[in-house]
Amino acid sequence: MNMILRRSVLGVAGLALSTGVVAGPLATLADSVPTPAAAAVVAEKPDSGTLIPHGTQGEQSRIELGEEQTGNVKAIIEATKNADMDERAAVVAIATSLQESKLENLGHLGDRNDHDSQGLFQQRPSSGWGTVEQITDPEYSTTAFLDGLKQVEGWQDMPLTEAAQTVQVSAYPFHYAQWETQAADLVAEHWTS
Repeated sequence: MNMILRRSVLGVAGLALSTGVVAGPLATLADSVPTPAAAAVVAEKPDSGTLIPHGTQGEQSRIELGEEQTGNVKAIIEATKNADMDERAAVVAIATSLQESKLENLGHLGDRNDHDSQGLFQQRPSSGWGTVEQITDPEYSTTAFLDGLKQVEGWQDMPLTEAAQTVQVSAYPFHYAQWETQAADLVAEHWTS
């Protein structure tokens, strides 16, 4: 079907969808149809080789995310970009938060609390991660985690669980690995949004 006719049939919403799905044919049409000056550039989503360069380790887990958890994913990605770190760092951070809190910004859990661990990354004020107010702020806690990751020499070349464990020093060091696929999927979905 002719692209000009398709535009009139699909309308604005349909065109937005087809732009993401049919980028190739639209590129050839760009030479013959004037483009508005304020047209948005659609960045490509990161590929799995960038997000999971070492392959996954062990069985993978997955949970359904609610609105708050999705907001926390976006906050982690934004903090990663603000720290001038790449998509892989976001995968490590999101997988870590999936393990530590299921991407929920947890306050003190009373008797169920692991010492004084709180927030997305279950960071502890008594271990120097910051105040309760700081570690329950998604941007602060992510930046603190990423600052720790930056200190790990060669973290980019490590399996996810090793990089996360070096920062977190968990009693369960191999549990981070199970979240790598979901974390990569979330980064792929939200990195350019």
